[in-house]
Amino acid sequence: MEPRIRKILTVTEELLIEGGREVPEPLRLSGAAAVIENPLAGRYVEDLQPLLDTYCAPLGELLAERVLAALNGAEVQSYGKGGIVGLDGELEHVSGILHNLRFGNPVRDAMDATSLLPSTEKRAAAGATLDVPLKHVHDHKVRSHHLTLEMRVADAPKADELVIAIAGATGGRPHARLAAFGSEVATPAR
Repeated sequence: MEPRIRKILTVTEELLIEGGREVPEPLRLSGAAAVIENPLAGRYVEDLQPLLDTYCAPLGELLAERVLAALNGAEVQSYGKGGIVGLDGELEHVSGILHNLRFGNPVRDAMDATSLLPSTEKRAAAGATLDVPLKHVHDHKVRSHHLTLEMRVADAPKADELVIAIAGATGGRPHARLAAFGSEVATPAR
């Protein structure tokens, strides 16, 4: 099976002001999504291996390259992945790609990351939004780096397509002030 990529979307946003205050160092978030053919759409197939063999490694490498290019070589501090399966596909199709080491390891390697790669997946029609969750590249419990990048491909996924995406950010939330993991935020006395 040959990979069939219909289109690639890359988005970047730069956050300059948060909570009415300037951000000392602007936060850049970038995401890349590939719209791919789903050869399993419309029918139940027991063996997903041909789909995984076709798309996992090439998409992990391609999307990581696109995100890093969009971030202009800046260090990635948080990252994540997500996908949408078109209406004639199964959630197992998108999950199979996203939760495969042949997809995730090229992303981790490219972004010099060691922690889990957070994910979201859903079934939806063309134009649906995809909220890609991001967490710290070395410790998924670092609360300041829990972010989301919203992505949308206007004409995808078609019923027989998948949208596979990754995202990265140059930092955590601007002006982060939540307590460390496991700690409580102090509540003022009344």
